[in-house]
Amino acid sequence: MKVLFLSILAAWAIASCGNGAVANNGPNAQFLAPVTELAAAIESENVADNPGDIISWDKTVHDFGDVSVTDGPLSCSFTLTNNGQEPIAIFEVVSSCGCTDVKWTREPIQPGKTGTISATYKNEDGAIHFDKTLTVYVSGVKRPVVLRLRGVVHEKKKSLSELYGAQKLGAFGIKSRQFKTGTLKQGLSVSESTTVANLSKKPLKVEWADASPELSLRVEPNPIPAESTATLHFTVNANPALYGKNTYEATPVLNGKKADVPLTITTWTQENFGALDKAARDNSALPYFETSTVNFGILQKGEKKEIVFHCTNRGKSAFHIYKADVESSAVTLAAPLQEMAAGGKGDVRFLLDTALLEKGENVIMVSLTTNSPLRPLVNLFIAGEIR
Repeated sequence: MKVLFLSILAAWAIASCGNGAVANNGPNAQFLAPVTELAAAIESENVADNPGDIISWDKTVHDFGDVSVTDGPLSCSFTLTNNGQEPIAIFEVVSSCGCTDVKWTREPIQPGKTGTISATYKNEDGAIHFDKTLTVYVSGVKRPVVLRLRGVVHEKKKSLSELYGAQKLGAFGIKSRQFKTGTLKQGLSVSESTTVANLSKKPLKVEWADASPELSLRVEPNPIPAESTATLHFTVNANPALYGKNTYEATPVLNGKKADVPLTITTWTQENFGALDKAARDNSALPYFETSTVNFGILQKGEKKEIVFHCTNRGKSAFHIYKADVESSAVTLAAPLQEMAAGGKGDVRFLLDTALLEKGENVIMVSLTTNSPLRPLVNLFIAGEIR
């Protein structure tokens, strides 16, 4: 890994000069010291397993919404922040197809500073639903980050009611009242945006009531001009007491009148390991489960059964499960989650109530949010047949 990063860094340094070499007195001379610092950071092998430990993004998805073939190229940008202790560099961005052009910050990004990736979808493929990816490789992280550009291209422009009327709240047009965000790291925030519409013939002032403390929302422009669209931005700030899957709400107040139903935003909160150095990571918790799937075999509908996952902590620190999220109400925790000492063993126990399941084959996922930098999220499965 170290050799690979250094090779890429060398190629990046040459390419950034523009004339095939880095000259001490050239236009990029001011970047030589940061590049040297970056090389030293990579040499130390202090490489994060999870991209969110070192970098954070203003967004990882840009939705262009509904456009037409006559709108021409569609452009957007993504901003990343260096949350680590050393300079980083974006050394490659790979587009999923030739229909998307991309540019990015070439100089090293210092701790606390930001870099930008700009992308343009050419919009030459006619009327389609598009979902393009940008795979971003950043020094200091083992796995790339995937950014997405998506939207719907129509042959002809559609009316606002056709586009945004399905889930409207009065004059407030919106395609969905439920949203999901990317992973949220403790101490940070995650933001997304979507297009909304004013379906009326007069300006629409949008305010918010009963908003969850962790949630902030804003509409731009606001008021929304008559028969026009606007952008709804929402941000979820991490709550130190909340881990795993959580849902936040806010109810629109439209020209002073409170809507009947709220908007909901769901996010997944994990521990933030960005401040850990290599020594701390080497001495962290490391859970190993005997199996990731427990098969309960064949049960008659209405039977109950305890499901047990056996775990060994092979790390050098205590292993803690912050939260267990289960995708079915048929599975509940059978015993409180217990901390496992370094080198120790323990069980994670669930109670399965088949009365709440459909007959036939069933697979239920359990997601554990943990304090292990190498396994911050552990997915387990409960499977079997109900007759």
